[in-house]
Amino acid sequence: MTIRPLVILPDPILRQTSEPVAAITPEIETLAKDMLETMYDAPGVGLAAIQIGVAKRVVTIDTNKEEEARDPTVFINPEIVWSSDEMRIYDEGCLSIPEYYGEVERPDRVRVRYMDLKGETVEKEADGLLATCLQHEIDHLNGVLFIDHLSKLKRDRVIKKFAKAAKRDAA
Repeated sequence: MTIRPLVILPDPILRQTSEPVAAITPEIETLAKDMLETMYDAPGVGLAAIQIGVAKRVVTIDTNKEEEARDPTVFINPEIVWSSDEMRIYDEGCLSIPEYYGEVERPDRVRVRYMDLKGETVEKEADGLLATCLQHEIDHLNGVLFIDHLSKLKRDRVIKKFAKAAKRDAA
């Protein structure tokens, strides 16, 4: 397993739409393991493959707290098939937008259909943090960032800050 470098805003790869995974191959299994290792190292509760520069529809999530046993799930080609009318506001952050947080309103509960690493189709209902995390990571697969759910003013301010930092780091 390898810890892979994270793609950071304003890198345009974060805006790409990820491609579906056709089959579970050794490469996909290695990608999932590397994603989990990278996610735990960061540390984070979720990671989309695009965040390590791989435009595949793969997501890893583990919402257990650090003092709890790890309970990772790999979601391949995840799609939301149902969401509740009840909404929830959560203070979200993102490994690709380090040290920035913003309140995002999303459906409180979702049902997601995905393929697991055995190639089986699974449906999972989620609420609370897991529901928020699933929606956040599936957004990544579609080139959407959590800051896109904020006001234009806040979003523009964040993009400008990270663009300036990227320029400074490149110099």
